[in-house]
Amino acid sequence: MTASTDPASDPSADAASGPGAPETPTAAASSSSSLGRNSIVMAAGTAASRLGGLVRNLMLVAAIGATGTVADAFDVANKLPNVLFAILAGGMLNAVLVPQIVKAFRAHNAQERVDKLLTISAVGILAITAVLTGGAAWVVMLYTDGWSAEQLALGTVFAYWCIPQLFFYGLYTLLGQVLNAREQFGPFMWAPVANNVVSVLGFAIFLIVFGGADAGINDLSEWNTPRTILLAGTATLGIVAQALVLLVPLLRSGFRWNLRFGLRGIGLRSAGAVAMWTFAAVVLEQAGVLYLTRVASEAGAASTATESFAGNASYTQALLIYLLPHSLVTVSIATALFTGISKAAQEGDTDKVREDLSLGLRTIGVFTVFATAALVVLAGPLTAFIVPTAGAEDTALIAPVLVALSFGLVPLGGMALMKWVYYAYEDGRSVFWITVPSTVALVAGLVAAQLWLEPQYWVIAAGGAYALSNWITVLLRTGGLKRKLGGRLDGGRVFALHAKTVLAAAVAGGIGWGVYQLVGGFDALVFGKGWVLTMLSGLWVTALCGLVMLAVYVLLLRLFRVRELDGLLRPVLARFRR
Repeated sequence: MTASTDPASDPSADAASGPGAPETPTAAASSSSSLGRNSIVMAAGTAASRLGGLVRNLMLVAAIGATGTVADAFDVANKLPNVLFAILAGGMLNAVLVPQIVKAFRAHNAQERVDKLLTISAVGILAITAVLTGGAAWVVMLYTDGWSAEQLALGTVFAYWCIPQLFFYGLYTLLGQVLNAREQFGPFMWAPVANNVVSVLGFAIFLIVFGGADAGINDLSEWNTPRTILLAGTATLGIVAQALVLLVPLLRSGFRWNLRFGLRGIGLRSAGAVAMWTFAAVVLEQAGVLYLTRVASEAGAASTATESFAGNASYTQALLIYLLPHSLVTVSIATALFTGISKAAQEGDTDKVREDLSLGLRTIGVFTVFATAALVVLAGPLTAFIVPTAGAEDTALIAPVLVALSFGLVPLGGMALMKWVYYAYEDGRSVFWITVPSTVALVAGLVAAQLWLEPQYWVIAAGGAYALSNWITVLLRTGGLKRKLGGRLDGGRVFALHAKTVLAAAVAGGIGWGVYQLVGGFDALVFGKGWVLTMLSGLWVTALCGLVMLAVYVLLLRLFRVRELDGLLRPVLARFRR
């Protein structure tokens, strides 16, 4: 049942507590401080998992490279479980499971309802995984274009090993959402560390046994079954560990999951409509991703013997760096806020939803605006630092893609939090219709690139088209939520915050670019003398320029009296003082 969007019947009460009223210092500090504590716990776990992920990625690139036949084949196969999970389960779980679990824990038969929700979801995902694994060849052909028969065969074998990850991604999400509903946020963010440990060990064995990427890595006649099993099997075993490790905190907390079948009394009937619309939205969104993947695969296949073009693997490396600020900050803040937003929406407390949404958007904006400037200015040294095994040529291919993607980072943070507000109101229909123009924009940008640009620029254009689609999405969701939340969205404060941060970031970025050029720019990076030296060169250039940019940015925010960062910094500073 959809909660009322405006429960206030007393105009004076609404005026006193609404967004137009002055926020009391005690209430504001308490709200932002609580958000800060929860976000920092999750951000710490995410940072640890991302750090391990970077090591994992470094070793993967050392093993098979960042461009070429094998790298692109494995990239598509290992990406398929993520895409398929988003299409078949991820959206519906986020839209349906979280609100229903929140309701279930407040019901008199909480254990029974949660057991049934988890059992039905797990069995459904297992069945879908089995079907898609059997059809791996068709799935790989659907997501690629321009590949040779040998590369398709290798991608298909990789997919047979990788698609089973789908079930364990589902299990990880199911168990993690139970933990979040019980306000145990940390384990869900720390669990990927287990995946990284397994993957790093597996890829290290691969490097010891088979050696690293070299000129002959893309000779498919030399690729054999043991290589495939070790590479793809390691990737899947890591996801298995990531899911199963969540059983430890659940069992310690006293929660028990008993297999219990049945649909009666768990609230899925009321969630049926939102599930249908959410499923349609995710399918549409992933249709755009499918087309992007095909364009990138064709671009990579157009590489010549003397010149390599950015393809799927290059796009994935750029995406990995681009998503770091989002995963470290945005996801942590949104997760910390979502349970409260969901409860407020169910109780009809529109003011609370509006207040939390505004706080989240403003806090996220402080980080994403600066992160955009940093990624644009320092794309080259950041890539050298984070993916030092890529080499000079691949780094030069990845960096422009990262710059193009970066312009979509600010709207990505806002649209992610906004979508969760729609889900809190069990409104999947609006999410679907907003997805239509954003997907059209993405595909139109890709088609334009194919028509008017050479293949070496297609993946850069794909990053730009992705950024454009994010802006369209966030603008449309802003309008929709304004109507949903009684015609008010605290837009004045949100816009003012972003205006100040954009100005501060522009100044900081200009100064950072000057320092970057002063130290030599891309030529300051060391390639060809071992990946350690490459990483260190990327580190010192990034650290020097980044710290200058950060100092200027923070100073300007202080001058502009931007206070949204204080709530998140307060718990950190308190720890340092102790």
